[in-house]
Amino acid sequence: MRGNELAQRAKGMSRDELLALPAAVDLETGNRALGLGRSKGYELAKRGAYPCKVLRLGNAYRVVTADLLDLLGLAA
Repeated sequence: MRGNELAQRAKGMSRDELLALPAAVDLETGNRALGLGRSKGYELAKRGAYPCKVLRLGNAYRVVTADLLDLLGLAA
């Protein structure tokens, strides 16, 4: 692996992993992709300040993958 790929893996998810995500993912996956910790991600989602669109479904949060990829510069 190249140095850049190693740095990306250490921070979160690889480009291929991100592009293989379903239409919406759980908050833990969104946090991992953005390099956020669990507490910070939930805090931002609860305040409505998460950096991309989050849906509240009952007690669960779901991150819209298209918005996540757009934020990361990987939108198709």
